[in-house]
Amino acid sequence: MVVGNCQAESFRLLLEADDVRTRRIPAIHELSGNDVVELHALLARTDLLVAQPTKDDHRGLPIGTRQLRAVLPPSARVALVPSLRYAGLHPFHLLVHPPGLERPDPPVVPYHDLRTVLAADDLRAGRPARVPLGLTPAGIRAVAQASVDELARRERHHGTVVVSDLFASPGADSMRTVNHPGNAVLVPVAARLREALGLPERTPGIDRPLLASIHAPLLPEVVAALRLDAPATTAWTVEGREVSTGTVSAAHLAWYADRPEMLDAALSRVGPLRELLATAQSAQVSQAAPRRARPA
Repeated sequence: MVVGNCQAESFRLLLEADDVRTRRIPAIHELSGNDVVELHALLARTDLLVAQPTKDDHRGLPIGTRQLRAVLPPSARVALVPSLRYAGLHPFHLLVHPPGLERPDPPVVPYHDLRTVLAADDLRAGRPARVPLGLTPAGIRAVAQASVDELARRERHHGTVVVSDLFASPGADSMRTVNHPGNAVLVPVAARLREALGLPERTPGIDRPLLASIHAPLLPEVVAALRLDAPATTAWTVEGREVSTGTVSAAHLAWYADRPEMLDAALSRVGPLRELLATAQSAQVSQAAPRRARPA
């Protein structure tokens, strides 16, 4: 059994082989009370569990990692894997899922963009739009390092398999969005999960692109700063269809106007990201400023 967010199904597909039989279940955020009854019944006869660390009574249901482990047979083996989030390739984007607020994802693509959030705040306040934040190489690398550091922190805290090193030198296929890893990351993580479960090496159970329904733009500044061997893109790809960033921004601005509580939630989350980028931008401006000649 693989229990977790949207990444869990990809790991299940990669882990299935001649020595492992898996069972597909809904993502943890889609589970209902009826699903939990079946899930616990399945866990009671499960030999191997892969889980993303989850607190007790998540969404009011007994599906926390500790609660799931308690249902397993005594002989079952467990491997934990952190939820994979990495913003180095998409430094303006973030997920905002505040507890208690329904339908937290904006339309078209479910990712909040720092630039659009700040623009929506300016519009609501009736003030001129602030100067857009630029992307500097230092800012991009700072966001990337912050993502790696957070992954490493969660690895240590929860005792999961190690995944943070896979982002030391990311490729364009490392992440399709901030929370959708590409096969370049999913495949080696699945191999580490097999090892953690005491299973022999196997060829991945599937070789098609996974979590590929949405691709975020890969900006030229990011390609340059991280030295990626890939072409830059300026549009989203959603279910194989190109969607311009202007279309996404317009839809999100209208949505924020209708959902002021989500704009407030997004504003409360963008602070650290904004500070990272602003600090790097200020440092670059300072370094580029001409120095005054000293008097003779």
